Amino acid sequence: MRLIDTHAHLHASAFDNDRTAALERAYAAGVRRLINVGYDLLSSAASVDLACSHPGIYATVGIQPHYASATGPGQIAELRSLLGAAKVVALGEIGLDYHHDRSPRTEQRSLFEAQLRLAAEWSLPVVIHSREAHADTVDVLRAAAHPYPVVMHSFSGDWPYAEACLEAGAFLSFSGPLTFPKASELHAVAARAPLDRILVETDCPYLSPHPFRGRRNEPARVRIVAEQLAALRGSVLGEIAEAVWRNACFVFRLPEQGEEIVLENELL
Repeated sequence: MRLIDTHAHLHASAFDNDRTAALERAYAAGVRRLINVGYDLLSSAASVDLACSHPGIYATVGIQPHYASATGPGQIAELRSLLGAAKVVALGEIGLDYHHDRSPRTEQRSLFEAQLRLAAEWSLPVVIHSREAHADTVDVLRAAAHPYPVVMHSFSGDWPYAEACLEAGAFLSFSGPLTFPKASELHAVAARAPLDRILVETDCPYLSPHPFRGRRNEPARVRIVAEQLAALRGSVLGEIAEAVWRNACFVFRLPEQGEEIVLENELL
């Protein structure tokens, strides 16, 4: 069985004291690859460094909507330079966040659209951050008609929103909240979504699944999300793990066989 955590922030300071141990626990849980995700220029550079230092880890680079007000041509130029780095497999996370509203919504949308154009220029998939901005997110995606895969990071929403995302060509990525007992709408989406359009992730160190909710999350717990997904679909873990592996390899253009995480006492 092979699991892949398609959205992690293992570069975060929360792992400074046990990053290697966290990778060992992930490996023991069946995790063989990990996509480490940037959300601003610093984290994007750190994501690239981490990926280049570890087999089986790949990077994304991008600027979240929180930073739209602080992003100008200079920052976009820096982002462009990171896109050419080794092991960068997507542009993200990018999108809209109307929950925190740390930047004006017009600026968020402009940055989102600019990064979609940049991703198309570089022939890259995109990882979407969307919070309380469902209608506008779908509107931007429809208008952009991005020709490469789109991932809805930590999908949350009901079936009509899921259906709109799927119609826009997106993959739905499920994280810790899928395991919350009261997340009935999300459970229904996970049970109904096409098997070839689903992914799993942790978003670690955030969004720990039940029963670890409120504690630091880590890549090993993507197995709990996959187990819940299997249960909701009346399937088994191995079938879900293989489907997600194939989907992730398609989205991020990774070979189905090849480089995987290696434990430190072997190579790291």
